[in-house]
Amino acid sequence: MTKEPVRPRDAATVMLLREAPGPGGGIEVYMLRRAPSMPFAPGAYAFPGGRVDGRDADRDTGWTGPGPEEWARILGTGVPAARALVCAAVRETFEESGVLLAGPSADRVVADTRGDDWEADRLALIDRSLSFADLLSRRGLVLRTDLLRAWSQWITPAGEPRRFDTRFFTALLPEGQQTRDVGGEADRVAWIRPAEAVRRWRAGELAMLPPTVATCMDLAECGSVAEATAGHRSIFPIEPVLREIDGEQRIVVPDGAVYPLPGGQEGGTR
Repeated sequence: MTKEPVRPRDAATVMLLREAPGPGGGIEVYMLRRAPSMPFAPGAYAFPGGRVDGRDADRDTGWTGPGPEEWARILGTGVPAARALVCAAVRETFEESGVLLAGPSADRVVADTRGDDWEADRLALIDRSLSFADLLSRRGLVLRTDLLRAWSQWITPAGEPRRFDTRFFTALLPEGQQTRDVGGEADRVAWIRPAEAVRRWRAGELAMLPPTVATCMDLAECGSVAEATAGHRSIFPIEPVLREIDGEQRIVVPDGAVYPLPGGQEGGTR
């Protein structure tokens, strides 16, 4: 009897972008390296993100910008799922980088999140003693959905024990905020030009899962942050498959590109 594939769990990840310093400009993207102790893709570089939490669909979450109905159209999903995915994207970004895409009004954004009180809130979100909706309410903030742009959707190959249906977003690093090495799931963080990340991946210096590589390749074709965040891209599910090639397991994406599994790990979607 053929075993039914594990149903993928909804997840969201955000590519935080900034203009590269120095001559030439261009884009830098924020990446973190998953700690060697992580059960999923240890040692691989990824963007901030994670799976949807049940409370991410809370209707009481303060919200400004495109509404859940509009995001449902953009993401190609139902309204509750769209609300949860957008909230998860912002929550996970705060948990893993200290950057919060929220503000006291539709045209303002939090200026700084580096204080001890913010760190206490971040840790409370991680241990689930505080919901994202309650955090925003207590601080008088609303989620700025207008700061997100939909980029792509990747689904972990069938047959994997851990599967995710991940929506990728881009967002400009808000003025005044800074990313922080907050530890936890990551043991290293870096701002890096997407083309440099791809070069180092090809050289075997930097491990990334196929969706991360493909996303960096796409970002490298954008000449500026403004171009990468100009509008929503067409979203459709991309589901790679696992195949044995020359006696080794490889990940093959629908366009025919073949990727090695980093460190012999399972294929994922971040």
